[in-house]
Amino acid sequence: MGDERPVYTLDEALSALRFGKYQALVLAYAGLGWFSEAMEIMILSFVGPAVKSKWKLTSSEESLLTTVVFAGMLLGAYSWGIISDNYGRRGTWMVAFSAFWTAGTIFEASLAWVVMTRLNWRWLLAFSSVPSFALLLFYGLAPESPRYLCAKARTVDAHRILEKMAFVNRTKLPPGILVSDKAIKENEESSLLRDTHMISMTRKITDKLKSGFSSFFTLFSRKLIRTTVLLWVLFFANAFSYYGAVLLTSKLSSGDSKCGSKVLHADKSKDNSLYVDVFITSFAELPGLILSAIIVDKIGRKLSMVLMFVLACIFLLPLVLHQSAVVTTVLLFGVRMCATGTITVATIYAPEIYPTSARTTGAGVASAVGRVGGMVCPLVAVGLVTSCHLRLAVILFEVVFVLAIASSLLFPFETKGRELKDAVDAIES
Repeated sequence: MGDERPVYTLDEALSALRFGKYQALVLAYAGLGWFSEAMEIMILSFVGPAVKSKWKLTSSEESLLTTVVFAGMLLGAYSWGIISDNYGRRGTWMVAFSAFWTAGTIFEASLAWVVMTRLNWRWLLAFSSVPSFALLLFYGLAPESPRYLCAKARTVDAHRILEKMAFVNRTKLPPGILVSDKAIKENEESSLLRDTHMISMTRKITDKLKSGFSSFFTLFSRKLIRTTVLLWVLFFANAFSYYGAVLLTSKLSSGDSKCGSKVLHADKSKDNSLYVDVFITSFAELPGLILSAIIVDKIGRKLSMVLMFVLACIFLLPLVLHQSAVVTTVLLFGVRMCATGTITVATIYAPEIYPTSARTTGAGVASAVGRVGGMVCPLVAVGLVTSCHLRLAVILFEVVFVLAIASSLLFPFETKGRELKDAVDAIES
């Protein structure tokens, strides 16, 4: 006789467990990683000028310091995207994650203001590394995604995590056994392969080695290549504009430019001006985050990005002409607000537009291309400002914004209110 005990699915289990303390702890851990990465990016604004003065670096060598950081992030974004598709990934609350990023940028600006005016850049590096060490300490406690485990037919492991979740949230799992469609399918297949066990094992190992490459090449299939190219343009423009706003604020506030009136605080002591300006513009991420959260589900992902890129163009355009220090800071505040908003929406849109089989790989590779934008920005745009070509730098940013607007409009479909697809064949051409 068969097993007649009741069964339940993962979605039914998650509904019964509800969002509680367990999910909040997972969000806090994942958010700490986002917080730490934001600090890593923001520290470039403060360490760059200090190291340039200490080591007598040229402007090109200073820009290379920033470029090297983004080169490492490019490699990590691509490789971990593929690893996540094959070995598991954590569900995300994207807007909440963006809030952690914003908190990290503001915290780093505050930390630099305190440390750099009293100690030196080495101390800033030491203090800024603390969140990363905290991540390592709690790494062993970070749980795997039950959805990923069920997708891999590891229902026993998934059930163990769900039990912990129920204990922490003080709720109960539904009665019966956790089932997975993947497990049922694999059980049926295994009955046909009993006599070819060794062949099956060899094939699984080979498939595992090929899966990383196949998920990458899937991005260039007939139904996905348009999405992939447009997403790359979007992420490149997002990174270019965001880090451009951060680094431009740093360059115009540091007081080491030879362009006279182009410096925000040429007539003041530069001891605090850099930290004040970066601190103020860091707060631009809060309204950017709020704006994106409000409009993303009202007007959709595509139109949200178009609207905020258009606003960024409007904020940046007056910098073609000389502006006062206050006006320049306000305009850069607006650019950074919009750049934060577009990044938030893009990180929501990218996983939604790909099928499950290539979701993290697609988003990871797009993120890697965004790092290329971060690498190019200090070498080109900030280099133009250093050589007293602020107008050309502004025009370059405007061109990048126009490309981003075009790519947002050309995406094949809007994902607001749409069900996520699992297979490439289910994606619209």
